[in-house]
This record gives sequence, structure tokens and C-alpha cells, in this order.
Amino acid sequence: MADQQTYALITGGTSGIGRELAKLFAQDKYNLVLVARSQDELAQTASELQQQYGVQVTTIAKDLFEPQAPFEVYKEIQGQGIQIDVLVNNAGQGQYGTFTTTDLNRELDIIQLNIGAYVTFTKLYLQEMVARRSGKILQVSSLGAEIPGPLQAVYHGTKAFITSFTEAVREEVKESGVTITLLEPGVTDTDFFHKADMERAKLVAEGPKADPAKVAQDGYDALMAGKDKVVSGFMNKVQAAMGNLLPDSLVAAQMHKQAAPIDGDESSK
Repeated sequence: MADQQTYALITGGTSGIGRELAKLFAQDKYNLVLVARSQDELAQTASELQQQYGVQVTTIAKDLFEPQAPFEVYKEIQGQGIQIDVLVNNAGQGQYGTFTTTDLNRELDIIQLNIGAYVTFTKLYLQEMVARRSGKILQVSSLGAEIPGPLQAVYHGTKAFITSFTEAVREEVKESGVTITLLEPGVTDTDFFHKADMERAKLVAEGPKADPAKVAQDGYDALMAGKDKVVSGFMNKVQAAMGNLLPDSLVAAQMHKQAAPIDGDESSK
């Protein structure tokens, strides 16, 4: 249980895994700072969490596609005199289609969101946490970090970056009293695939999807236990292990089949 002055900052905190994580923190009496693009969704999520759990919820509407946005969020939180005890880097997007047909500007935005915002928030808050020798960070990565992802080349690439980056930084700060935990979910029932225009991919249209509440619980439990990494879901653990054993070309070919569109058209729509 957190005391009344303990705060968790969650990016992408109004939907999917981020929203489920927000509920878990609120249940344990963490006050929250939620960052997302939509002021309306933030207001609605904040009022629900405040009513249900009696915690304070501060909301900041920012578009994390903008490189300056994480700095602005940090400054705003500082200005309110709030100390962040737990950072949850969760906001992320993908784009579906063969790399030669996808929209480059959208991909550069996705790299900024999935990598730039994570790196910025991690550096700003890790410096504070290391200075006071306490704090926790949860990096929501993906099973995609462990395996190449044809038709989602940039998304898988960003998640491979986050996993590699986190493992390196964790080693640097291992004596500091701060823990950094990686959460790697597989296909989860969120609006991610709608935003990525990926609903026609076989693994989304026909495969099982994890419950975001279960994924969030796995991540939350690992974070609170100070664990290094959790791959959520038994079959995802198997896939991650196979990905490490088999040649990359074979894994990529298998993933290409799983991600193939049910209509046969691989170009981006």
C-alpha cells in the first residue's frame, strides 16, 4: 500500500493496458498523473478513478508524437510540486503493412512516441530516483521485441530498442535502489490494432487476444516484486523462447505468415 503522497505517472493511461495499470495503482492508494492526448478521455478516467478509489488524479493532455511533449509534462509535474515514485512508460503505437508502402511520417511519429518519449521520461525521472535512491520504472515493451515482425517492421524495431535500452540502463543503476521492469505482452485486446490498421492481420482477426487487465496485473506484480522482466501469457513465453532458439530468418518467415492479411493485400491501406 502506498502512502497518500505517493505518485505514479502513466503515459497512455486512458485505455488498454495503461488504464488497467492505473486501476491497480489506484487500488493500492497511489495518486496518479495520467498523460494522454484526449482531454475528454482523461477527465472521464480521472473522475472514475477518483470516485472508485478516493485517490488524487492529475491529468495532462499532451501529444507524445511531439519531441518537446515529455519535457513539457515533466516541467508541469515539477511546477505542481509532485514527486513521481513510479514511472510507467506505456503509450505506444504501430503501423501495419509492407515497409515500402507505409507512411514514413507516421512511422517517424511512432519512433518518437515508442522510443523518444520513453528515453526522455526515463532519463528525467531516473536521475531524480537515483539521487534519492528509491523509485520504480515499468517499461511496457512487447513480445515483438524478441522476434522480427514483418508487416510491423518499425513497431517491432522500436520495441527491440526499448528492451535492449532498458536492460543496459538497468545494469548501470543496479546498485542505486531503483528497479526497472520490462513488461512484454503479446496480442492484447486493446485499440492498438485499430489504430495500426491491423485488424485484418490473421493473428488479430483469428488468433486469441489477451485480456489487458491480466497483462496489467502481470506487469504490476513484476514491478512491485522488483523483477527484471515478465513476458505475459504462457504461449507468449513459449514464442519468446522459440524466437531465441530458431534462426531469425525462420522466425521472420513464421511471423510473416501469422501477420499476413486475411484479404491477401499486404500493402498499407
